[in-house]
Amino acid sequence: MKKTTRTTAAIALALSLTLAGCADTDDDAGTGAAEVAQENANVNDADVMFATMMLPHHEQAIEMSDIVLEKDDVDPDVRALAEQIKAAQGPEIEQLEGWLEEWGVDADDMGSMDHGDHGSMSGMMSEADLEELRSADGQEASRLFLEQMIEHHRGAVEMAEAQVEDGRSPEAVELARTIVETQNEEIEQMESLLQTL
Repeated sequence: MKKTTRTTAAIALALSLTLAGCADTDDDAGTGAAEVAQENANVNDADVMFATMMLPHHEQAIEMSDIVLEKDDVDPDVRALAEQIKAAQGPEIEQLEGWLEEWGVDADDMGSMDHGDHGSMSGMMSEADLEELRSADGQEASRLFLEQMIEHHRGAVEMAEAQVEDGRSPEAVELARTIVETQNEEIEQMESLLQTL
């Protein structure tokens, strides 16, 4: 499954970059990121890690939104927020995929490791979390979506803030700033919505 592969690859990349830093290693993911940084003057390891990790993160946000949008009895404001999240993150996924292709990085082949809990990446929901959301109805589904998406957004903001600080690609840094701003605003909106349920 493509989403699972991307999540696994992103976690593998994060681990290899954390352990290897910028040094040359025998690790394919770490070496690949270093080579990207060397071959692209405006790209560094932080940019590669940001794009590779944010891609499955955004894909899961859309998956969570789709789960809620398939339900008939979800709070209308929660439904509107799920649509808003899909509208924002869909184009960002295309942007991230375009950068990785441009940088010569195959997100599906950045590394391999046993697929574990999605929670290994900041803010990601586990399969059990997603199943709980799928099984819930009405107000409970609305509440769960908001609680899970707040945590999910906080993870994205954390990754984006690291990119703003450490990234070199002007476009990737600008996207990270946008993510920090828009997702912090959505976190406030979701916290307010939770008070009304």
